[in-house]
Amino acid sequence: MTVLQRLTAPVALSCAPGFPIVRDAVLDVDDTGRIAWFGPAAAAPPTDAVVRPLPGLLLPGLVNTHCHTPMSLLRGMGGDLPLMPWLTDVMWPAEGLLTESDVHAGMLAGCLDLLRTGCTTSVEMYFFTDALIDAVRTAGSRAVLTPGIIAAPGWDRLGTWEQMRDDVSARIDAHGVLPDGDGRIELGYGPHSAYTLPPGALETIAAAARERGALVHTHVAESRGEDEQLRAEHGSVPAMLAAGDALGGRFLAAHSVHLSDDDITTYARHGVAVAHCPGSNAKLAAGTARLLDLRRAGVPVGLGTDGPASCDDLDLWHQARLAGLLARIGAGDAAALTAADVLLMATADAAHAIGRDDLGVLEAGRRADVVHVDTDDTAFVAPEDDAQLVSNLVWAGGSRLVRDVWVGGEQVVAGGEPTMADRREALASVRAISARLRRDLAA
Repeated sequence: MTVLQRLTAPVALSCAPGFPIVRDAVLDVDDTGRIAWFGPAAAAPPTDAVVRPLPGLLLPGLVNTHCHTPMSLLRGMGGDLPLMPWLTDVMWPAEGLLTESDVHAGMLAGCLDLLRTGCTTSVEMYFFTDALIDAVRTAGSRAVLTPGIIAAPGWDRLGTWEQMRDDVSARIDAHGVLPDGDGRIELGYGPHSAYTLPPGALETIAAAARERGALVHTHVAESRGEDEQLRAEHGSVPAMLAAGDALGGRFLAAHSVHLSDDDITTYARHGVAVAHCPGSNAKLAAGTARLLDLRRAGVPVGLGTDGPASCDDLDLWHQARLAGLLARIGAGDAAALTAADVLLMATADAAHAIGRDDLGVLEAGRRADVVHVDTDDTAFVAPEDDAQLVSNLVWAGGSRLVRDVWVGGEQVVAGGEPTMADRREALASVRAISARLRRDLAA
C-alpha cells in the first residue's frame, strides 16, 4: 500500500460513533482508493505524498439510499398529481418511450447532479442495467444498482418479472455482487413493490438475494391507497412479507410511511432497513414516516431523495433538513432530531442501512469518498465552535457550499464542477430527450 495524496483541512467531521470533530485534520489516500490514515495533524505519520491543503471542512461522501436517477429526464411531469395517478397516467407511459441511450443520458446527468451536492453513492432502482453501469463509471460516482423487477401494464416489453429476476442472478453469479475491486458498482435486486408483482414473487426474489448476499430494495407502504387489497388480506405489507419469509438478509424498504407498531416490530426483528424520503412523500401527499419510532426501535434508517421526477431535486441536504423539521413538528420537540442526527442519516447511518461498512465514515480502511465544504460563507458564523459548526452546516450551508468531491480518492468535482464528464453536454442531451418525449406523448 502506497499513500498517494494527503488532504488537510482546518476541521473534519468523521461521522464515526460519538460524532468526533477533528481540528487541523489530515486524511491520507492510498493507491487502492481507500483512506490510509485519518486524524489530527499532530498525530499524523510522516509522508512523501503530495499534500493538498484545503480551506474549510471535510466530511464523508453522502449516501442516497433510494433513487431513480434516470428519471431526471421526466422532472416536473405530472408534478401536481397524487402517487398512483402520477405513476399510472404520467410516469409509466413516459417511461415506456425511453430507450437504453435515453436512460444512459438521464443517469449520467443525474449522477453529475448528485456529485455536485456531495452525494457520492446512490441506491438505484431502474432498467437497462448496462447503461446504468456505464453512466456511473463515466460520471465517476458510486452506485448500488438494483435493476427494477415489475409485472405491471406496459412493462412486459422488458420481459417477465422472472426474466428480470434471473438476469440479476446471472450477473451476480458471473461477476459477483461487487463486480470489480473499486466498489464503484454493486448489484442487487429491485422488486418494485408488492402491489406490482404477483403473490410469491417477492419471496422468490428475496431468496435469490439471500443466497448471493445481495441487497433487496423495494417500495413498501408508501401511500394508503397503493395496496389496500394486500392490507385487507394480510393486515399489512410487512406482515405479508414476514409470513412469506421474504424478510431477512439485506432488505431495504423504501418509504415505509404507513406502518403500524407491529410492522415496526417486524422490521426490527428481521433487520429491515428503511430509506426515508420525506421530500417525495410530502410532494405526493403520501404521508410522513414514523421516523422517531423507527429509530427508537433500532431500525436502521438512511435518507433518500427518491427519483428526480417525484422529489424533484437530488439534494440529500434538503432531505436532511426536511427529516429533522418534520420529526420535530411531529414530536412537538425541537430536540427530537439534532443536526448531527440528520447528518449521520445521510452518511454513516445510510451506509449501515445498505450494508456497506466501507462507506459513510472518514476512517482508515474505508473508501476515500470525501467532500470538501467551503466555510468562508455567512452560513458559518462561528466555525471555531463545534456545535455551531454542525448546526450551520446542516441548517444553513449544505450543498451550495460543496466545492470538491473525491470518490475512491479520485477527484470527480473540482470547484463545484464535475471533472469526469461535461455537465453542459449532459444537460443538452436531457433537454433534447425531454422535448422528444413531450412530442411523442402528445401525438
